[in-house]
Formats: sequence, structure tokens, C-alpha cells
Amino acid sequence: MIGQKGVPSQYGGIETHVTELATRLVREGHDVFAYARPWYSSRKCKMYNGIKIKHLPTVRSKYLDTITHTLVSTIHACVFLRPDVIHFHGVGPSLLAWIPRILRPHAAVITTFHCIDRHHQKWGVFARFMLQLGERACVKFSDSTIAVSRTLSNYIALSYGKRVPTIPNGITPRRVATDNIVLEPFGLRSYRYIIMVSRLVPHKGAHTLIDAWKLAKIMRPELFKDIKLAIVGGSAFTDSYVKELHAQVADDKSIVLTGYQNGEVLQALFAGAKFAVHPSISEGLPIAVLEAMSYGKAVIGSDIPENMEVIRENGVPFSTGSIEDLAAKIIELTEDEMKSASIGHTAREFVETEYNWDDIARDTIELYKEHTALREGVLAIR
Repeated sequence: MIGQKGVPSQYGGIETHVTELATRLVREGHDVFAYARPWYSSRKCKMYNGIKIKHLPTVRSKYLDTITHTLVSTIHACVFLRPDVIHFHGVGPSLLAWIPRILRPHAAVITTFHCIDRHHQKWGVFARFMLQLGERACVKFSDSTIAVSRTLSNYIALSYGKRVPTIPNGITPRRVATDNIVLEPFGLRSYRYIIMVSRLVPHKGAHTLIDAWKLAKIMRPELFKDIKLAIVGGSAFTDSYVKELHAQVADDKSIVLTGYQNGEVLQALFAGAKFAVHPSISEGLPIAVLEAMSYGKAVIGSDIPENMEVIRENGVPFSTGSIEDLAAKIIELTEDEMKSASIGHTAREFVETEYNWDDIARDTIELYKEHTALREGVLAIR
């Protein structure tokens, strides 16, 4: 596994995807190696859930971190590990998917197209150009490209003329009790706050949610007098944006910025929320939305196609970027607790059926087997 920041997942959708998938591959009897960046996970952690973790150096900067780590990881995998399958995660890392074709031609190369990264606002012109090249490499140099949503499958077909399988992100079914002791340090109480869980990057839309929250409070002050908004997440080389958010909430004590959280704390934050909001303008298939639904939470989400695959029938869409519409939807679910609970119940049933990691792992294993067999056949003919 190459391209993720590391294992186990501390934060990030790709890291969660790799951790959950690799854990199940190990359970099925496969040897799995995952590369990690030293700043993300401890060098002392050499194995997690049976996944062998390889820490290799990187240049930790916004523009060089991913590509330098992918380069050294790919060369290390081809020369020293010599695996049957090399799986690149993300279009940025996939820019180097041609290297195994030279150094390890026996390996099946699989890429996962997690999202259209070049649409993210944090990137400049040159980075967006390179990410578009990464999209082409993701499709051209792999034995198979996986799309995590039907929207991305259609995008690849239209943009690059290739039909690719859809194997989505997933969830682990949750039954977690609320815990006010865990929530207390954040000034939160069970079912008295609304949650957003995300990296704090502009395209995730935390600033839009904050403005909508303030507007909702102005429109219905009596409804929100004892309710808070918790935004869970931190910077992803976006420190200036995070500073802007802190300035935006400085005059409102009902908004809590918790920073990055994981493990039992994150579980408690999800479990205790009234409902969740995900106002992003660009996604692949948002794990944060799936996770909120797995906790039985109604989700208000922007009506971008990737979100709509999940929330069209089992959530509450709002017009992307519209502060007024988002404020109205927040008021609607806060006011009608029965509606919020009903949506949350059906959402949980939906994701447990359609987005289960066990099923996703089985589909991925079948893809691996198919392409390792094809690769062996091609090389035998040669």
C-alpha cells in the first residue's frame, strides 16, 4: 500500500481506507505492507493488526511530502519487497505508477482514484497541472483503476475513455454509548451539539457551516440557546485557513474547534451528536459522512454528486455553498428531533448494508487475484 500518510489511521479518508482494507486483507491470510511517513505515525509502530509498516523518509512540505515519500516507497517496494500487488492510493501518488512497470514487471499495479484532487482550493496552478497528470497516470499505467464512487467512475469514463470498477469507501458497524466524561473537556454534553468531522481545508466548507450556524442562531435564538456546534479536525498544510476559522469563531462561544481527534474520543464525539453536517464542495466518497451515518446520525450534506450517492434518500441535502439553505436545514433538524432520529436510523441501516468494509475487502481481493493471474499470463506468453 503506497500513497497514504501512514497506518494506523490518525486522520484522513485515505488513511482510514487503507487501514480498514489492509486489516481485512491480513485476516484473509495475505501479507500486507503499508508505507508510512515518520511525522504521521511513530517509527516504533512496526505492525498494526498484522499490517507490516515501513517508515521511509519524506520531505515534509505542502508540495513535496506526498511525491517524495511515494518515490522512495515505490523503489523500496520494487527492489526489496518484490510483492505480487502494488496498490497506489490517490491520483498524486499514482503519478509514479509507471515505475513498477520497469522495476517489478511481475507485479499487478492497482490504483485507487479517491477524488479529483486538482479541484481542491489549496493547490496552485502547477500543483493542479501535476495532479491532472496524476489522473492520467492513474488510469494509464495501472492494471486496474478503482473508483470509490459511481460519480468518479463516470468521470474517468468521460475524461479518459476507460470503464473502471467502483469499490467504495466503507464503515465498520458502530454501537457506541455516549460518554459525557469524554465530552466534558470540550464543553459539550450529549445530544446538545451538532458535529462536523473533517480536515480543515477550504473545500470542506467549515467556513460556510460557521456562517450558516450564526445565521440559524439569529433566525431562531430560542432554539439554539443551549446547543453548540463542534468542528472536529485540524490543519492539512492549511495553517492560514485554520487561523481564519479561529478568527471567525472568536466571538461565538457556542462554536467549539476541537482539533484532530481519534479513537475513543472521536467515537464519543460522533455518538453524542444530535446530527452531522458535511458542507464540502469537492469529494470522492466522504468517509466522514459514512461514519456519521454508521452512528445513526442524520447528515446534512452539500448536494454535490459524490455526497448525493449517499444522502439523496438517506440524508438531508442542501444547495452547495448556500448559507441560507444550510441554516434552514440546521433549524429544521434541530426543531424536529423525531425527524432527525428517523433519518439517522434509516441511514445506519443503509450504510451497514451497502458500505461494509468486509464486502469491500472481498471485492478488492477478487480484483487482485484477477490481475495477478493476468499479469502472470502475459509474462508467460512473453
